[in-house]
Amino acid sequence: MLKQNCLRRFLLPERGVRGEWVNLTDSWLAAKHYQKGDDIVQQQLGQALAAVSLLSATIKFEGSIILQTQSNGPLRTLVAQATHDHKIRGMVRCEPLIDTASFSELFGTGRLVLTIEQQRGEPYQGIVPLEGESLATALETYFSQSEQLKTRLWLFANQTQAVGFLLQQLPSHQESHQNDWEHLEILANTVTERELMTLDVEQLLHRLFHGEQVRIFDAEPVDFQCSCSRARIERTLRAMGEQELQAIHREHRNLEVGCEFCGANYTFDIIDIETLLLSVENLINESNTRH
Repeated sequence: MLKQNCLRRFLLPERGVRGEWVNLTDSWLAAKHYQKGDDIVQQQLGQALAAVSLLSATIKFEGSIILQTQSNGPLRTLVAQATHDHKIRGMVRCEPLIDTASFSELFGTGRLVLTIEQQRGEPYQGIVPLEGESLATALETYFSQSEQLKTRLWLFANQTQAVGFLLQQLPSHQESHQNDWEHLEILANTVTERELMTLDVEQLLHRLFHGEQVRIFDAEPVDFQCSCSRARIERTLRAMGEQELQAIHREHRNLEVGCEFCGANYTFDIIDIETLLLSVENLINESNTRH
Protein backbone atom coordinates (compact mmCIF):
# COMPACT_ATOMS: atom_id res chain seq x y z
CA MET A 1 0.00 0.00 0.00
CA LEU A 2 1.24 3.49 -0.91
CA LYS A 3 2.32 5.33 2.23
CA GLN A 4 0.84 8.82 2.39
CA ASN A 5 1.47 11.98 4.42
CA CYS A 6 5.01 10.88 5.13
CA LEU A 7 8.62 11.45 4.22
CA ARG A 8 11.20 8.70 3.65
CA ARG A 9 14.94 9.28 3.62
CA PHE A 10 17.32 6.98 1.79
CA LEU A 11 21.04 6.62 1.26
CA LEU A 12 23.18 5.18 -1.52
CA PRO A 13 26.37 4.79 0.57
CA GLU A 14 28.58 3.35 -2.15
CA ARG A 15 27.77 6.30 -4.42
CA GLY A 16 28.02 9.09 -1.83
CA VAL A 17 24.44 10.24 -2.44
CA ARG A 18 21.44 10.73 -0.17
CA GLY A 19 17.84 11.28 -1.06
CA GLU A 20 14.29 11.82 0.12
CA TRP A 21 10.78 11.02 -1.05
CA VAL A 22 7.59 12.66 0.18
CA ASN A 23 3.91 12.03 -0.49
CA LEU A 24 1.27 14.43 0.83
CA THR A 25 -2.48 13.78 0.65
CA ASP A 26 -4.58 14.77 3.69
CA SER A 27 -1.90 17.23 4.80
CA TRP A 28 -1.92 18.78 1.32
CA LEU A 29 -5.72 19.00 1.21
CA ALA A 30 -5.77 20.66 4.64
CA ALA A 31 -3.08 23.19 3.70
CA LYS A 32 -4.74 24.28 0.46
CA HIS A 33 -8.26 24.41 1.91
CA TYR A 34 -7.72 28.00 3.05
CA GLN A 35 -6.00 29.21 -0.14
CA LYS A 36 -7.65 30.65 -3.23
CA GLY A 37 -6.34 30.32 -6.76
CA ASP A 38 -6.65 28.50 -10.06
CA ASP A 39 -5.41 24.94 -10.39
CA ILE A 40 -2.02 26.09 -11.66
CA VAL A 41 -1.59 28.28 -8.57
CA GLN A 42 -2.61 25.42 -6.29
CA GLN A 43 -0.09 23.19 -8.06
CA GLN A 44 2.71 25.63 -7.32
CA LEU A 45 1.71 25.71 -3.66
CA GLY A 46 1.64 21.91 -3.52
CA GLN A 47 5.08 21.71 -5.09
CA ALA A 48 6.40 24.27 -2.62
CA LEU A 49 5.02 22.31 0.34
CA ALA A 50 6.57 19.11 -0.98
CA ALA A 51 9.84 21.00 -1.45
CA VAL A 52 10.04 22.41 2.10
CA SER A 53 9.16 18.98 3.48
CA LEU A 54 12.17 17.59 1.63
CA LEU A 55 14.46 20.49 2.54
CA SER A 56 13.57 20.25 6.24
CA ALA A 57 15.06 16.76 6.22
CA THR A 58 18.38 17.75 4.64
CA ILE A 59 19.66 19.67 7.68
CA LYS A 60 19.72 19.24 11.44
CA PHE A 61 17.89 22.11 13.13
CA GLU A 62 15.10 22.96 15.53
CA GLY A 63 12.75 25.54 14.14
CA SER A 64 11.30 26.06 10.68
CA ILE A 65 12.40 26.43 7.09
CA ILE A 66 10.47 28.89 4.95
CA LEU A 67 10.41 29.01 1.16
CA GLN A 68 9.12 32.30 -0.22
CA THR A 69 8.84 33.71 -3.72
CA GLN A 70 8.41 37.42 -4.37
CA SER A 71 7.73 38.42 -7.94
CA ASN A 72 6.00 40.88 -10.27
CA GLY A 73 3.94 38.22 -12.03
CA PRO A 74 0.33 37.27 -11.26
CA LEU A 75 1.50 34.96 -8.48
CA ARG A 76 2.84 37.75 -6.30
CA THR A 77 3.73 35.76 -3.20
CA LEU A 78 4.09 32.08 -2.44
CA VAL A 79 5.04 30.92 1.05
CA ALA A 80 5.60 27.36 2.26
CA GLN A 81 6.87 26.46 5.71
CA ALA A 82 7.97 23.21 7.34
CA THR A 83 9.20 22.65 10.87
CA HIS A 84 11.94 20.27 11.96
CA ASP A 85 9.24 17.79 13.00
CA HIS A 86 7.48 18.03 9.62
CA LYS A 87 4.53 20.31 10.32
CA ILE A 88 3.66 22.18 7.13
CA ARG A 89 1.60 25.20 6.12
CA GLY A 90 1.49 27.52 3.12
CA MET A 91 -0.24 30.48 1.49
CA VAL A 92 -0.49 32.26 -1.86
CA ARG A 93 -1.37 35.77 -3.00
CA CYS A 94 -2.32 35.83 -6.64
CA GLU A 95 -4.02 38.15 -9.10
CA PRO A 96 -6.64 36.79 -11.53
CA LEU A 97 -5.03 34.75 -14.30
CA ILE A 98 -5.74 35.09 -18.03
CA ASP A 99 -4.52 32.00 -19.89
CA THR A 100 -1.32 31.98 -17.88
CA ALA A 101 0.36 28.59 -17.88
CA SER A 102 4.15 28.74 -17.94
CA PHE A 103 6.32 29.17 -14.87
CA SER A 104 7.90 32.38 -16.20
CA GLU A 105 4.51 33.91 -17.06
CA LEU A 106 3.09 32.97 -13.67
CA PHE A 107 5.93 34.45 -11.63
CA GLY A 108 7.50 37.00 -13.93
CA THR A 109 10.70 38.48 -12.52
CA GLY A 110 11.41 37.86 -8.88
CA ARG A 111 13.47 36.11 -6.28
CA LEU A 112 13.44 32.92 -4.27
CA VAL A 113 14.16 33.25 -0.56
CA LEU A 114 14.96 30.37 1.78
CA THR A 115 14.99 31.20 5.49
CA ILE A 116 15.90 28.92 8.38
CA GLU A 117 14.50 30.20 11.67
CA GLN A 118 16.00 28.34 14.62
CA GLN A 119 14.66 28.17 18.15
CA ARG A 120 18.17 29.01 19.27
CA GLY A 121 20.52 31.21 17.31
CA GLU A 122 20.22 33.69 14.49
CA PRO A 123 18.16 32.97 11.37
CA TYR A 124 19.90 32.08 8.11
CA GLN A 125 18.67 33.36 4.76
CA GLY A 126 19.67 32.61 1.19
CA ILE A 127 18.36 34.53 -1.85
CA VAL A 128 18.64 33.69 -5.55
CA PRO A 129 16.85 34.97 -8.67
CA LEU A 130 13.61 33.15 -9.42
CA GLU A 131 14.72 31.57 -12.68
CA GLY A 132 14.17 28.34 -14.57
CA GLU A 133 11.28 26.35 -15.95
CA SER A 134 9.87 25.22 -12.61
CA LEU A 135 10.14 25.62 -8.86
CA ALA A 136 12.35 22.52 -8.82
CA THR A 137 14.91 24.06 -11.19
CA ALA A 138 14.84 27.34 -9.25
CA LEU A 139 15.69 25.41 -6.07
CA GLU A 140 18.44 23.52 -7.87
CA THR A 141 19.92 26.90 -8.76
CA TYR A 142 19.75 27.88 -5.10
CA PHE A 143 21.73 24.80 -4.04
CA SER A 144 24.25 25.31 -6.83
CA GLN A 145 24.88 28.98 -6.00
CA SER A 146 24.33 29.15 -2.22
CA GLU A 147 25.28 25.72 -0.94
CA GLN A 148 27.57 24.40 -3.70
CA LEU A 149 25.86 21.02 -3.41
CA LYS A 150 24.84 18.96 -6.42
CA THR A 151 21.09 18.59 -5.94
CA ARG A 152 18.18 17.47 -8.10
CA LEU A 153 14.49 17.80 -7.30
CA TRP A 154 11.31 16.51 -8.87
CA LEU A 155 8.09 18.17 -7.65
CA PHE A 156 4.50 17.53 -8.73
CA ALA A 157 1.05 18.36 -7.38
CA ASN A 158 -2.56 17.87 -8.43
CA GLN A 159 -5.89 18.32 -6.68
CA THR A 160 -5.34 15.42 -4.27
CA GLN A 161 -1.58 14.84 -3.98
CA ALA A 162 1.67 16.74 -3.67
CA VAL A 163 4.83 14.69 -4.13
CA GLY A 164 8.55 15.25 -4.21
CA PHE A 165 11.81 13.43 -4.81
CA LEU A 166 15.30 14.73 -3.97
CA LEU A 167 18.81 13.52 -4.72
CA GLN A 168 21.81 15.24 -3.19
CA GLN A 169 25.51 14.49 -3.24
CA LEU A 170 27.03 14.18 0.21
CA PRO A 171 29.34 17.16 0.88
CA SER A 172 32.31 14.92 1.68
CA HIS A 173 31.98 13.02 -1.61
CA GLN A 174 31.81 15.81 -4.18
CA GLU A 175 35.25 15.20 -5.68
CA SER A 176 35.71 11.45 -5.32
CA HIS A 177 32.21 10.45 -6.48
CA GLN A 178 31.65 12.73 -9.48
CA ASN A 179 31.10 9.83 -11.87
CA ASP A 180 28.78 8.15 -9.39
CA TRP A 181 26.64 11.29 -9.18
CA GLU A 182 26.38 11.57 -12.94
CA HIS A 183 25.41 7.90 -13.19
CA LEU A 184 22.62 8.19 -10.61
CA GLU A 185 21.40 11.48 -12.08
CA ILE A 186 20.92 9.83 -15.47
CA LEU A 187 18.92 7.02 -13.86
CA ALA A 188 16.82 9.41 -11.76
CA ASN A 189 16.00 11.57 -14.79
CA THR A 190 13.77 8.75 -16.05
CA VAL A 191 11.31 9.21 -13.15
CA THR A 192 7.81 10.30 -14.17
CA GLU A 193 5.03 12.21 -12.44
CA ARG A 194 2.82 9.13 -12.55
CA GLU A 195 5.47 7.01 -10.82
CA LEU A 196 5.89 9.55 -8.02
CA MET A 197 2.14 9.72 -7.58
CA THR A 198 1.53 5.97 -7.53
CA LEU A 199 4.67 4.12 -6.39
CA ASP A 200 5.83 3.65 -2.83
CA VAL A 201 9.43 4.59 -2.12
CA GLU A 202 10.64 0.97 -2.16
CA GLN A 203 9.06 0.36 -5.55
CA LEU A 204 10.34 3.63 -6.96
CA LEU A 205 13.93 3.13 -5.80
CA HIS A 206 13.93 -0.45 -7.09
CA ARG A 207 12.83 0.77 -10.51
CA LEU A 208 15.32 3.64 -10.64
CA PHE A 209 18.36 2.11 -8.94
CA HIS A 210 17.98 -1.63 -9.38
CA GLY A 211 21.27 -3.29 -8.46
CA GLU A 212 22.43 -0.40 -6.27
CA GLN A 213 22.89 -0.68 -2.52
CA VAL A 214 20.10 1.47 -1.05
CA ARG A 215 19.36 2.01 2.62
CA ILE A 216 15.82 3.26 3.31
CA PHE A 217 14.93 4.83 6.64
CA ASP A 218 11.64 4.69 8.53
CA ALA A 219 8.69 6.83 7.49
CA GLU A 220 8.32 10.22 9.18
CA PRO A 221 4.76 11.65 9.27
CA VAL A 222 4.08 15.03 7.66
CA ASP A 223 1.03 16.93 8.93
CA PHE A 224 -0.64 20.27 8.33
CA GLN A 225 -0.41 22.47 11.38
CA CYS A 226 -0.55 26.24 11.68
CA SER A 227 1.59 27.95 14.31
CA CYS A 228 -0.60 31.02 14.62
CA SER A 229 -1.92 31.98 18.06
CA ARG A 230 -3.42 34.93 19.87
CA ALA A 231 -0.10 35.52 21.64
CA ARG A 232 1.74 35.72 18.29
CA ILE A 233 -0.83 38.17 16.93
CA GLU A 234 -0.43 40.31 20.06
CA ARG A 235 3.35 40.41 19.56
CA THR A 236 2.81 41.48 15.95
CA LEU A 237 0.42 44.24 17.00
CA ARG A 238 2.82 45.50 19.67
CA ALA A 239 5.61 45.53 17.09
CA MET A 240 3.55 47.99 15.02
CA GLY A 241 4.41 50.66 17.58
CA GLU A 242 2.57 53.11 19.75
CA GLN A 243 1.39 55.50 17.02
CA GLU A 244 -0.08 52.75 14.85
CA LEU A 245 -1.86 51.18 17.81
CA GLN A 246 -3.24 54.56 18.82
CA ALA A 247 -4.61 55.03 15.29
CA ILE A 248 -6.27 51.62 15.49
CA HIS A 249 -7.63 52.52 18.92
CA ARG A 250 -9.23 55.70 17.54
CA GLU A 251 -10.74 54.12 14.44
CA HIS A 252 -11.95 50.69 15.56
CA ARG A 253 -13.99 49.42 18.44
CA ASN A 254 -13.08 45.85 17.44
CA LEU A 255 -10.10 44.64 15.46
CA GLU A 256 -10.38 41.42 13.43
CA VAL A 257 -7.14 39.71 12.48
CA GLY A 258 -7.27 36.67 10.22
CA CYS A 259 -4.55 34.07 9.63
CA GLU A 260 -3.82 33.65 5.93
CA PHE A 261 -2.49 30.14 6.50
CA CYS A 262 -5.38 28.48 8.34
CA GLY A 263 -8.29 30.92 8.27
CA ALA A 264 -8.40 31.39 12.05
CA ASN A 265 -9.83 34.72 13.22
CA TYR A 266 -8.75 36.64 16.31
CA THR A 267 -10.89 39.45 17.71
CA PHE A 268 -9.46 42.28 19.81
CA ASP A 269 -12.05 44.52 21.45
CA ILE A 270 -11.49 48.04 22.72
CA ILE A 271 -10.21 46.76 26.09
CA ASP A 272 -7.73 44.43 24.36
CA ILE A 273 -6.36 47.30 22.24
CA GLU A 274 -6.05 49.56 25.28
CA THR A 275 -4.18 46.78 27.10
CA LEU A 276 -1.79 46.36 24.18
CA LEU A 277 -1.27 50.11 24.00
CA LEU A 278 -0.51 50.23 27.72
CA SER A 279 2.06 47.42 27.39
CA VAL A 280 3.80 49.31 24.55
CA GLU A 281 3.88 52.50 26.61
CA ASN A 282 5.35 50.60 29.57
CA LEU A 283 8.08 49.15 27.36
CA ILE A 284 8.95 52.63 26.08
CA ASN A 285 9.08 54.02 29.62
CA GLU A 286 11.30 51.16 30.83
CA SER A 287 13.63 51.71 27.88
CA ASN A 288 13.86 55.45 28.61
CA THR A 289 14.51 54.76 32.29
CA ARG A 290 17.40 52.42 31.51
CA HIS A 291 18.99 55.08 29.34
